[in-house]
Amino acid sequence: MQKFDCVDDYIASFPDDTAHLLQQIRQTIRECAPEAEELISYNMPAYRFKGVLVYFAGYKNHIGFYGLPSGNAAIEEQLSGYKQGRGSVQFPLSKPIPVDLIKKIVTCRIQENLSKKKKS
Repeated sequence: MQKFDCVDDYIASFPDDTAHLLQQIRQTIRECAPEAEELISYNMPAYRFKGVLVYFAGYKNHIGFYGLPSGNAAIEEQLSGYKQGRGSVQFPLSKPIPVDLIKKIVTCRIQENLSKKKKS
C-alpha cells in the first residue's frame, strides 16, 4: 500500500473522476473550517480543529466520510439515504457529492469540538 505525505499526493493517486470528487470534498471542508489543520492520518486526508474534525477516503465505488456528529436529527435524516457505519457514511461515486450535507456535518463537528473544549 502506498503511503502518503500530503493530501495533494493522496488525491492525485486516484483516477481523474474520483480525484475531482475528492477535491470537491476537500474544498468544502476548507471553506467550512479554514482554520483546520489538514494532514494525513491513517493514510487518508484528515482535518483537526480543537480535536479531530473529519476524515475522508476514496475507494473503488464510493468515498468514505468519517467523523459524523451525533444527535443531530436533521443531519441524520439527510444521511438516511446513504450506507452508513459507526460514525461514517459512504457517498457513491455514481451520485453527486452532497456538498450541503458535508457543510452541515463539518459545521456541526466544529461546534461539537468547541463545546468539548469549553467543558475541559
